[in-house]
Amino acid sequence: MTVRPMVGRDSQFFWDGTAAGELRVQTCNACGVLRFPPGPACPDCGVLDRGHVVATGDGTVFSYVVHRHPPVPGKELPIVIALVDLDEGVRMVGEVTDVPPEEMEIGMRLRVDFDRVDDQLTLPVWRRA
Repeated sequence: MTVRPMVGRDSQFFWDGTAAGELRVQTCNACGVLRFPPGPACPDCGVLDRGHVVATGDGTVFSYVVHRHPPVPGKELPIVIALVDLDEGVRMVGEVTDVPPEEMEIGMRLRVDFDRVDDQLTLPVWRRA
């Protein structure tokens, strides 16, 4: 069993993107500001007119943790979880799948990949660039 994300009106575009192999970031159609996580209104100008851009999928490790306990359904421990600063200027949290905990570093370059869990869920994961 895998822990599943909440999918709603504000995030459906993101999950549709991961299923298509795209990392989508919400944008305000009025002022152009990018934001993650997505939400109903622009935090800069308050407008409800939102769209998205497709990110390059490249980023830099801002911070990370190594999750050793408690167990996570569907995952083998330890799990490396990073805060990734995308080149587009927003920050995302995600699992790093190909870097051993002892090799993780702040500033490491990562690239997004996609883990197809089943027909309804594809998760973005991060790999060494």
